[in-house]
Amino acid sequence: MDTPIADFVERYKNRRMSRFHMPGHKGHVFFGWEPYDITEIKGADVLHMGDGIIRESEKNAGRLFGSGATHYSTEGSSHGIKVMLAVLRMESGQKSPFLLAARNIHRSMIDACALLDFDVEFIESRDVQSLCSVKITAEDVADALHSAKELPVAVYLTSPDYLGEISDISGISKVCEAFGIPLVVDNAHGAYLHFWEHSHPLDQGAAMCCDSAHKTLPVLTGGAYLHIHKKYVERFEPYVTPAMCLFGSTSPSYLVLQSLDLCNRYLSEGYKRKLVNCVQRLENTKKHMLKYGIPIRMSEPLKLVLQTAKCGYPGEEIAEELRGFGVECEYADREQVVFMITPENTEEDFKRLEAWAENSVLVRERKEEIAGYFSGSFRAERVLRIREAVFAKSEVISVTEAAGRVCAAETVSCPPAVPVAVCGERITEEMIRVFLECGITKVSVVS
Repeated sequence: MDTPIADFVERYKNRRMSRFHMPGHKGHVFFGWEPYDITEIKGADVLHMGDGIIRESEKNAGRLFGSGATHYSTEGSSHGIKVMLAVLRMESGQKSPFLLAARNIHRSMIDACALLDFDVEFIESRDVQSLCSVKITAEDVADALHSAKELPVAVYLTSPDYLGEISDISGISKVCEAFGIPLVVDNAHGAYLHFWEHSHPLDQGAAMCCDSAHKTLPVLTGGAYLHIHKKYVERFEPYVTPAMCLFGSTSPSYLVLQSLDLCNRYLSEGYKRKLVNCVQRLENTKKHMLKYGIPIRMSEPLKLVLQTAKCGYPGEEIAEELRGFGVECEYADREQVVFMITPENTEEDFKRLEAWAENSVLVRERKEEIAGYFSGSFRAERVLRIREAVFAKSEVISVTEAAGRVCAAETVSCPPAVPVAVCGERITEEMIRVFLECGITKVSVVS
């Protein structure tokens, strides 16, 4: 597969032009990447309005993913989420639209709601597992739509979620189709899924989704895709360019664009085989850990989630133990440790995990299980629309004094960046307990 962006930059670098344009390093080497770092010079095309090498590369990506249209972002899925909501707002023409969503949304979705004046109604799930992980079924969505006083602009899901739970996208998309509304998916953690048994949201019927390429593919941080299903291209594509421009920087990283471009070739040259080998190697490591009694949560294929609380240890403590074995995790909290794996992990990486498993305190000094801090879905009173709360006059107070107050700005740790209280909700005693368990001691409330 050709790589038009990377090829253009390579040619430009080799011409050794005098660079009287941005960036200020002028291609001189300070860290090593500067000769490849350019701006929108002649021939380089313009991101979000591409009709040259960028558009050609995006078409390559679209063919790989089987989309109706694919667009690049150099600002992650956070940008893609805002764009998806903007497209829905523009296409619907509604003044006060709302979405039906699962509770485990990323904070960037709430940011988009504030900017676009969306509101959110949350789906009642029969399987709320943690703040970060909510399993949504087609039945859950059907019940919510049947009981709604009016239909939402779209159903919005996070799948896979931060702990690797995948919702029934295929079944849910059929429910949405029956009600005549689109399903949009934050697929930040699942860019690889099209190449794993065609389990990507687009393959399962989602109308739009965004993927963080940098999370599971060999792409620089910030590289992401916005995909539109073939059935929805005519309906949504006209609004994508203005929406991308509305929220995107006018100075996109050409280093990130080159990595997205080169990833197309990577995906087209034996990636499926690499992925199968990687998943099998990870499964062997999981079996090794289970042999030593380490509890592992079921998750999507490229995640490993250790349920350390079941052995009596907070995840943060085990993450520190892992560092002694040369292993750095993705995330740790009071209950678990999360690892993200890709085919670029080496045999040595897996051996280190296995060596840790043989010697961990989880095996040597098991304790009484630590009770989970999240007991179920919040049932919060909505006092203000999200936008009203975010732009209201506010004050920052101690979490312990926040009961009954209205949340102004979402307060989250990142990762996982899942709000405990959503802007405009009245803060409850249970929310306060979860805030404190998450180490959050201050919260912004409406004055």
